[in-house]
Amino acid sequence: MKKQTIWILTILMALTFVGLLCIQIIYMKNIVRIRYEQFSQGVRQSLVAVTQHLEQDETRHFLEDDVRQVQSSSIYSEYIGEPSPRLGGVKYSFTTSTGLEADLTIKGNVSEISKIQSSESAVPRTADKGIGAHYRSMQKSFHNRFLYQQGLLDEVILNIISKASDRPITERADSARVRTYLRQELDTLGLKVPFEYAVVNYAGTILYKSPGFQTTAADRDNMFVQALFPNDVTGPRSYMKVYFPAKKDYIFSSISFMVPAFAFTLILLIIFVFTIIVAFRQKKLTEMKNDFINNMTHEFKTPISSISLAAQMLNDQSVRKSPAMLQQISTVINDETKRLRFQVEKVLQMSLYDRQKATLKIEDVDANIILYNVVNTFKLKVEKYGGEISANLDAMDAIVNVDEMHFTNVIFNLLDNAVKYRSEERPLNLAVGTRDLPGERLEITVADNGIGIRKDDLKKIFEKFYRVSTGNRHDVKGFGLGLAYVKKMVTELGGVINVESEFNHGTKFIIILPLSKN
Repeated sequence: MKKQTIWILTILMALTFVGLLCIQIIYMKNIVRIRYEQFSQGVRQSLVAVTQHLEQDETRHFLEDDVRQVQSSSIYSEYIGEPSPRLGGVKYSFTTSTGLEADLTIKGNVSEISKIQSSESAVPRTADKGIGAHYRSMQKSFHNRFLYQQGLLDEVILNIISKASDRPITERADSARVRTYLRQELDTLGLKVPFEYAVVNYAGTILYKSPGFQTTAADRDNMFVQALFPNDVTGPRSYMKVYFPAKKDYIFSSISFMVPAFAFTLILLIIFVFTIIVAFRQKKLTEMKNDFINNMTHEFKTPISSISLAAQMLNDQSVRKSPAMLQQISTVINDETKRLRFQVEKVLQMSLYDRQKATLKIEDVDANIILYNVVNTFKLKVEKYGGEISANLDAMDAIVNVDEMHFTNVIFNLLDNAVKYRSEERPLNLAVGTRDLPGERLEITVADNGIGIRKDDLKKIFEKFYRVSTGNRHDVKGFGLGLAYVKKMVTELGGVINVESEFNHGTKFIIILPLSKN
């Protein structure tokens, strides 16, 4: 699949997932907003109902007090026709002049009722004029009584209102009744959520409150305020404040069914991103694999060609008669065979390290001695290109616990890369050094003055099959396995490797290994 096709599919799928997530987020926000509005409306409705209950309780209180006063009147109990101090709420039975009995609830004082009775007695008897005249007379009498009683009732209501506003708010709305009414009204609307409340005066001073009531700024969004006894004409106003500490939990619990859907979509998005990353990585590995095959073909082609040419020369009679020529051909065959075997072993080693942990023969060795021997061995190759190599082995304690063969190969790989990526503008100059570090550690450096490495390549040079671009130079061969092998072995030996490089100025590799505890 082409890279452009992968990018198009990636963009389309990314836009689809982003759109789906946006729709779900908008839907959840709308549901939360609606739930908040429903909750607020239900709470306000409950608070209004509570105030109505309190007003009804107060009216009932005054009416019951009125009845108690009437029942305690000894004058009324002995003389039914005499004025009594208070007759509010008393049911009065009487007999008309025609002998019909009727009941009337009397409200007001007896002196006013006497006026009604006197007006009734002023009605002439109509026994001789028939039942119709008597009925109209009684109807008129009841109508007059109704109008008068309505006026008395209005007067009683005004008295109740004026006296009620003078009562303390703690008596008009005590804490137990307020809590009970709040709980009942909230449960009726399905708002089964804990609450805390308080009653305050017009100045905001708390008159009483529930144990968990708080007035912090964080609770203001969850606070609801309702005026108590809003129909009072006189007297200071009091307010009931209610807040719900678990309001957010209650709201979001009602939309918990959306959380799994959102989580599944997010998981799909993560899987999609991971799949795209794997696809690009696989494509990159495929490209590196193709480069590896091409490089491996060139690397194997050279020694095979040399061995084949040497074999053809051995068929020549004149060559076989010359011991010097035979010696030279034998040396070429031996060197090229070693070179071919080394390349094959490197490929097999990297394949083995990908599958399991490397098997190492760990022992205590003196790094200074190994580095000194490597420098002496490599000196001939450096001098072949007109360069020089130096060793600054300044470490006082260089005993490390490593595999000697692999440790030697690591240093050889770094020096071999320095020769490969040498600069044509100046003579090759290599420097190998050691020095002591705090914390019982040894630092090993391999520096050169070659072409250097660009910053973009520095992070990738230790990746398998990765090869740094050399511009117009085509004499640099390899599989891209050398530095990957170095990184693998240094890690296996318990150390770390870093690289410092400046393009066109040179490169410096720094290996830090722990010293042997023995």
